[in-house]
Amino acid sequence: MVLSHAYGVPPSAEQGARVLNAALDLGYDHFDTATLYGGGRNETLIGEAIGHRRDEYLLASKCGMGMVEGKRVIDGRPETLRAQVDASLTRLKTDRIDLYYLHRWDKSVPIEESVGELGRMVEAGKVLGIGLSEVSAATLRKAHAVHPIAAVQNEYSLWSRNVELGVLDATAELGVALVAFSPVARGLLAGGVASFETLVQGDIRRSMPRFQPDNLAHNLALFGQLRAEADRLGVTPAQLCLQWLYSRGTHVVAIPGTTALDHLTENLAAPTIPLDPADAARLDAIFAPGNVAGARYASATQAEIDTEEFAAA
Repeated sequence: MVLSHAYGVPPSAEQGARVLNAALDLGYDHFDTATLYGGGRNETLIGEAIGHRRDEYLLASKCGMGMVEGKRVIDGRPETLRAQVDASLTRLKTDRIDLYYLHRWDKSVPIEESVGELGRMVEAGKVLGIGLSEVSAATLRKAHAVHPIAAVQNEYSLWSRNVELGVLDATAELGVALVAFSPVARGLLAGGVASFETLVQGDIRRSMPRFQPDNLAHNLALFGQLRAEADRLGVTPAQLCLQWLYSRGTHVVAIPGTTALDHLTENLAAPTIPLDPADAARLDAIFAPGNVAGARYASATQAEIDTEEFAAA
């Protein structure tokens, strides 16, 4: 996503292609995109940059949320999903998508209808497995009863622990991968956010409560404690965030995003050995849900998603 929109100023298509190919060369094998990202430009970038290397990676994309006349629209109707998958296949220059998510549950459409359509895409060979994004454990169970769900992609990091209210356990029970997006807290826990003023106009973090000046000052103090723990353990803050995630369960997968070649190497070098329980406990205490200032999303966006949530501090 970061190669096409949302965070700061996206790189050129040429630089984006260099990042994608460098990731493959380093050994990355899971690329995540969506109909929404860049209004389709991100899928086009992937198709043009690494479509010729298609057998080297698992390709994940998403439907059910896209840009319509310049506005983000959630639409889970079967006819919309059918049109979006065909458009995605064309942009991605491929004949199949390995993992295809419903990006958001459209609450005006029963989840069973949307998932049923995704299941028909599997039958047609356009999609190999289906997933859900930003859903609750209850919705996962309803969907899984219609068609096996391969993965749930929810936000999960030290500072966003809401999956621990049900989804973490439900995915493990059902044999579903939990794919953690924003595993370094949209850059904050990697040291990528110094102040609200450094966020450029159009950056989606400017509208998020946790990045508003008063909340951000508090949350940056938490990052300072994380950095001290990382220094003590001889890793970077981002690597410690990823190691913590890997310790939450063997079914948990992290998908950190970046536009920088050095971050690709840094993230790939994150330790995969389990954290010492005492170290994990210190991190859990620093980032206990009540310690983080601000809600994940503004109220209008929060109303669109279906995840369990802790009360905002």
